[in-house]
Amino acid sequence: MRFWRLAVLMAALVTWCGTSARAETTLRIGLAEDPDILDPSIGRTYVGRIVFSAFCDKLFDIDEKLNIVPQLALSHENSADGKEMTIKLRPGVKFHDGEPFDAEAAKFSLERHLTLPTSFRKPELAALDHVDVVDPLTIKLVLKTPYSPLIAQLTDRAGMMVSPKAVKEAGDKFGLHPVCAGPYKFVERVQQDRMVFEKFGDYWNKDNVFIDRIVFLPIVDATVRLANLKSGGLDLIERVLATDIKDVRGDKRLVLSTAPELGYLGLTINVGNDKSKGPLSQSEKVRQALDLSIDREALNQVVFNGEFTPGNQWVSPTHPYYQKAFPVRGRDIAKAKALLKEAGVTLPVAIDYMVPKGAENEAVAQVVQSMAAEAGFDIKIRVVEFATTFKQAQAGEFQVFQINWSGRIDPDGNSYVFLHTKAPQNDGGYSNAEADKLMEDARLINDPAQRKAIYEKMTRIVLNDEPIIYLYHRTLLIAHSTKVAGYRQMPDGLVRVVGLKLK
Repeated sequence: MRFWRLAVLMAALVTWCGTSARAETTLRIGLAEDPDILDPSIGRTYVGRIVFSAFCDKLFDIDEKLNIVPQLALSHENSADGKEMTIKLRPGVKFHDGEPFDAEAAKFSLERHLTLPTSFRKPELAALDHVDVVDPLTIKLVLKTPYSPLIAQLTDRAGMMVSPKAVKEAGDKFGLHPVCAGPYKFVERVQQDRMVFEKFGDYWNKDNVFIDRIVFLPIVDATVRLANLKSGGLDLIERVLATDIKDVRGDKRLVLSTAPELGYLGLTINVGNDKSKGPLSQSEKVRQALDLSIDREALNQVVFNGEFTPGNQWVSPTHPYYQKAFPVRGRDIAKAKALLKEAGVTLPVAIDYMVPKGAENEAVAQVVQSMAAEAGFDIKIRVVEFATTFKQAQAGEFQVFQINWSGRIDPDGNSYVFLHTKAPQNDGGYSNAEADKLMEDARLINDPAQRKAIYEKMTRIVLNDEPIIYLYHRTLLIAHSTKVAGYRQMPDGLVRVVGLKLK
């Protein structure tokens, strides 16, 4: 009897241990905002891109050194005239609904990016005329003109592939239950609360996926995000406050990963859609005066402990395409006042200043408000929930919109979509025919020196017109628990979940 009881006990223990070993692992990621729609054609937020990286593979990706590497594609080849790109696709890939990823599906996804009325990918693929299916695993992109940024665009949302079957069934509701071909598949989303994904068993690279579930949790307050990481409620957080760097580095349970950002934070000015026709929208001298009232280095020291990089262009001063002929100017209140006088405006100049909710965002706005007041500006800060700012921006319901752009590896990705006439993210309605032509010309050239010379001419125009006042370039600050293994800091700031493990 004792032997029998012992055998039963041992069997139960083996069963319990086996169940324990199979217990689900969950990676909890804290986001600084709640993303907009989870549809790669329509999405336009940085946090959305972080979430997409977990479930929506692209034709190509980048590595730590900004090299373009294959993902759903295996290779590409350009024609001698630069007007065709032939792409070989990875075999054996499935979408989350079990449908095969092939040339027809790739053609469908690219054409959807290009033709969907609400798509923000249109300017990114503007040169694409049509897609030919060469064979079941080969497509040919036929272009209207040579287009140097094309391969770079395919490393981001323009290169994300969606299930044709799921799109046809869901229609305009696709973003509520997206179906892609990434390592994790969508389970649920509760707005302002969580997004849940589970490991996709038929993922093409499943041998390198080690975590069962990923939960993204939007927590706007950076202090609360960090507190949750420290307490074990989160495993990884993005956008650590610069003022918390010392605290994170001093905690043996945490790891801080950093990298220079590819993008910028800027003040988008509503120059073309300002319903009130205020002085800021009507006069470049008023915009220049606002620019001159801001001390970028002081802003960097006060809000970010000097950890970020002051800037005045859509790429940082360390970028190969930065125009050194137009360096960051120092603050000049006297000149700012003189410009306002020349513009003939009544002081103070009242400005509606929209800023996404968040401690650092609001601190930047308050510093700008204080500095600008000395020149004669009366800035009224309006704090708005993050996703709502985009709706208001598209509707033209702002005079200044303080917004960060996470950046792209090609300078076209930081400029065209915001500055070209009627581009989808040109919320301020800026339009300059000469600048448009230069942006278009830069897309036709592959030689870096020739492209840089074109961008120099464009920089002169944009810095005079000031549709966007560029302020600084962030340092990416991502912290995670020491329980997370295999994390690689990527220059685009996105979290690559393939290869991650939980100890």
